[in-house]
Amino acid sequence: MFGFIKNELLEVIEWKEDSNDVVLWKFPDKESNIKYGAQLTVRESQMALFLNEGQMADVYFAGRHQLVTENMPIMTTLKSWKYGFNSPFKCDVYFVSSRQFTNMKWGTPNPIFIKDPEAGRIQIRAFGVYFIRIKDPKLFYREYAGTKDIMYITELEDTLRGLIAPKFAEALAQSGVSAFDIYANYSALGDKITPLLQKDLDPFGIELTKFQISSVSFPPEVEAHLNELSKLNMTSDQNMNKMDKFAQMEAMKESAKHGMNPQTFQNNQQQGFMQQMMMNQMMQNMMNGQGGNQGNQGGNQTPVVNTPKPTADEIIASLEKLGKLKEMGVLTQEEFDKKKAELLAQL
Repeated sequence: MFGFIKNELLEVIEWKEDSNDVVLWKFPDKESNIKYGAQLTVRESQMALFLNEGQMADVYFAGRHQLVTENMPIMTTLKSWKYGFNSPFKCDVYFVSSRQFTNMKWGTPNPIFIKDPEAGRIQIRAFGVYFIRIKDPKLFYREYAGTKDIMYITELEDTLRGLIAPKFAEALAQSGVSAFDIYANYSALGDKITPLLQKDLDPFGIELTKFQISSVSFPPEVEAHLNELSKLNMTSDQNMNKMDKFAQMEAMKESAKHGMNPQTFQNNQQQGFMQQMMMNQMMQNMMNGQGGNQGNQGGNQTPVVNTPKPTADEIIASLEKLGKLKEMGVLTQEEFDKKKAELLAQL
């Protein structure tokens, strides 16, 4: 009989977690009594709750504890063991995980509306992750977990998902961030949402350790509108200044290769570009004049509309421009003589 009674008394109480998804786990006592002086082992990532006849008693944190009246002040008071009566006692033992639960998913099941100063009132969807931990096991058991034998993090995740969407919309409204700039403010928005959500989690003894926005999406028509705004912003004065600075940097690199002053190199590039434009225009004018003369040759060819023959003043002006191009080094002496002869033949 003594051996039977001894086997019915629990001497070692511990929780060896076999899953990372369990938040709360009830020790399976099987109606057995806990032996006076039993050993309770609570690991670093755990907390232990003792309930006496459904009433919250002692809480134990990481370490090895001997269950005696001297170490159980609340339980001793409930049991009226004022004189250290060494008898078995019965209570429910719950273990609560105190570690962080990471990569919990959240999202907006339905689009939420924000007011954008450029695009107006638009719909967006957002998704991300967050981390939590149980900071007060008494509150968590009393206000949320209740009398369940086991609770998984997925159940808690489903509940919290319903809290996050409205808080995300509230934080967006308070931040005043435009839809065009929302991608650059993920961290700032996350920091703003965290205290708003924490107010709702405090009554349950839950701590929000991290909140992160992973992505934000817009309807296709809004995406197209934002793309157009992006193109328009590229033509702003600020961006034009950036393009000019970029061109100056490139000119400095090229000038260094040729041993020239950067400003001189850039001016030479611009001058060469203008000279090429003038040359192309003169060549086009000359070709138009010659085309009018060649259009009358060949009786069976398709008629060509003749351009008016240049006047003497226009030919003299072309000769002057031709001379300037030769002085600038755009035309060689041979090219100058050939074009000069063609122009003089039209006088």
